[in-house]
Amino acid sequence: MVEALGLGAPHAPVATPVDLDEAAGLLPGHIRTQSELNEWEQTNILDASRWLNHPARKSADVLSEGFARELHKRMFNRTWKWAGKFRQSDKNIGIDWRQISVQLRDLFDDVKYQLEHKTYPVDEIAARFHHRLVWIHPYPNGNGRHARMMTDALLAKIGAEPFSWGHADLISTGVTRETYLHALYAADAGDMTRLLAFVRS
Repeated sequence: MVEALGLGAPHAPVATPVDLDEAAGLLPGHIRTQSELNEWEQTNILDASRWLNHPARKSADVLSEGFARELHKRMFNRTWKWAGKFRQSDKNIGIDWRQISVQLRDLFDDVKYQLEHKTYPVDEIAARFHHRLVWIHPYPNGNGRHARMMTDALLAKIGAEPFSWGHADLISTGVTRETYLHALYAADAGDMTRLLAFVRS
């Protein structure tokens, strides 16, 4: 099954490879292909979106480790045993896994400061937040989707419109996904202009 899902194959630089131990954490036993996995995960993520949009979440502290982990768990709790748990190994991208909690706390504190002191326009604060969360890569998988949902939750919390994210599926290979990835690469090098343009495209 691992080979059928493509989990042992090379990935694009921004995609997190799932190692054999993590692949063993797949909950649904009927999945045999990557497309079946994508479809199953998307249904799980829709459940998380409904949870996130519930009025009870309006008072939640979005910029906290507890919220971040709970959101990831809600997004993948019917897909992966390790949903909501930080990775415990290094990947081809992301920081040293032992630094995840510290780096997340620093990120959340920095964003709170930026919002309070209006260091950047709101869209730029949110785009920088998204980029840095992807860069940290806290989880074994699902980091991009989680970071986008976290960013939209942050925007909702401060009364701003959610990003459009190119109005396209960013999981499947295509022009929009490539534009998004190149915007992230540019942000890695300190140029936020592409990402700022993409998130509202």
